[in-house]
Amino acid sequence: MVLVQILLPAPVAASPVSAEDYTRTRAELLEAFSGVTAYLRSPGQGNWIGPSGQADQDTVVMVEVVTTIFDRPWWRAYSQVLSRRFHQTSIHVRAIDIELLDPIASGAGGSEASATQAQQ
Repeated sequence: MVLVQILLPAPVAASPVSAEDYTRTRAELLEAFSGVTAYLRSPGQGNWIGPSGQADQDTVVMVEVVTTIFDRPWWRAYSQVLSRRFHQTSIHVRAIDIELLDPIASGAGGSEASATQAQQ
């Protein structure tokens, strides 16, 4: 399984980005992956040293999905769509291999043998 996390600019009053842009993004991901989690109410602050050598920062929110495979060409194209939608030079997308412990969510199902082994 792969956890895909997308960092988007946080909504701010002076931004050209509308609430509809976030709603549309969540709807697209829900349709494509049958589930999406959006952390819109607790933005993070990113800090880095830019190419000019000056410190820079932004405030971001995270949207994530879990999928069985990471389709790099699809995500590359979708990040370009998001870059235009959110008026960004680029959108930070990261893919992390994960193991789901919930047998229903992972599609693995459960068995008495694996339950017994887990208790040992």
